[in-house]
Amino acid sequence: MNNFQDLTFLRESLSLARRGMGWTNPNPMVGVILVKDGQVIGKGYHKKAGLAHAEIEALASCKESPEGSTLYSNLEPCSHFGRMSPCIDEIIKAKIARVVCSTLDPNPKVHGNGAGKLRKAGIDVSVGTLGDEARLLNEAFFIFHEKNRPFIALKFAASLDGKIATKTGDSKWITNKRARQFARKLRAEYQAILVGISTIMCDNPHLGVRDKTKKDTLRIILDPKLRIPFESQVLRDDNVLLVTTFNASKKKIKFLQHKGTPILVFKNHEIPLKDLLVYLKDQEIISILIEGGGRTLGKFVDEELVDKVYAFYAPIIIGGEEGISVIGGSGAKYIKDAVRLKNVTFKKFDENMLIIGYPAMS
Repeated sequence: MNNFQDLTFLRESLSLARRGMGWTNPNPMVGVILVKDGQVIGKGYHKKAGLAHAEIEALASCKESPEGSTLYSNLEPCSHFGRMSPCIDEIIKAKIARVVCSTLDPNPKVHGNGAGKLRKAGIDVSVGTLGDEARLLNEAFFIFHEKNRPFIALKFAASLDGKIATKTGDSKWITNKRARQFARKLRAEYQAILVGISTIMCDNPHLGVRDKTKKDTLRIILDPKLRIPFESQVLRDDNVLLVTTFNASKKKIKFLQHKGTPILVFKNHEIPLKDLLVYLKDQEIISILIEGGGRTLGKFVDEELVDKVYAFYAPIIIGGEEGISVIGGSGAKYIKDAVRLKNVTFKKFDENMLIIGYPAMS
């Protein structure tokens, strides 16, 4: 066992896994390196849901027999039948001598079973090296299986005094071009993007990734009374989900459905967020980026349905009591009840600042 070699090749497997960003959902990103006598003889990563897993890709790329080699992976090899057959069967068949993975799979159908079956087959298995890095890469996949709901990230851009628009609703542009470009790229890392109807009515956003090399995200619109204009950019294709209630016009629901627009109707006055997340979980949506507006962001904060925050700030002050606050909802009564972020990191875009953190309650 060579700890330096394990670290080197596990880092490479993590780097390889990242190539599947945005394409593997609802599967995790996985990279695999096959090493024999200190030399890489094969490598592969999971390119897209429905295609071969990383282990199979790596075995298929081998320059020589993988018998006696070591397999490095950022995640425990799968042991169940899903879209593909279990990877452990092919690992055993290939007579791999050792498997080194950073973390166990959080999916209860796999968790520990893959490693256990490999050990039972006489294969040496090591788990845990670079475990934190491996979890961070697939943080949405872990939360999805641990909390039985999608991973939820809030994203907003605000002035120094916490406003996302002036009293007239003007919001273009609070942050600079570099910050906005970074924010748009974030969409490709999430399986769905969610906004409230006010954002659609005020801004008529596109909500697309606008990058042909990236998969476009599902657009989820919370619209309790189905006020959305038919010409809205978000209705350009069927990669959208309108979420409404029984308060919506039945005639408008039928019209949109006839056009092929997916609509989810709740028999409530308000959209029940937790019920919505149950539905999305059943649809295998593992991650959602919430982009606003303030009322929608506030609802998720009030219900403690936040796993990550991207807060962009520009050095401007909007002022006034009527400016639109970045987070609406009920809010905390006392400072001790406020949402506090942990594991905070910062990025600068010239004079703009991005704060990334995880609520301590998560």
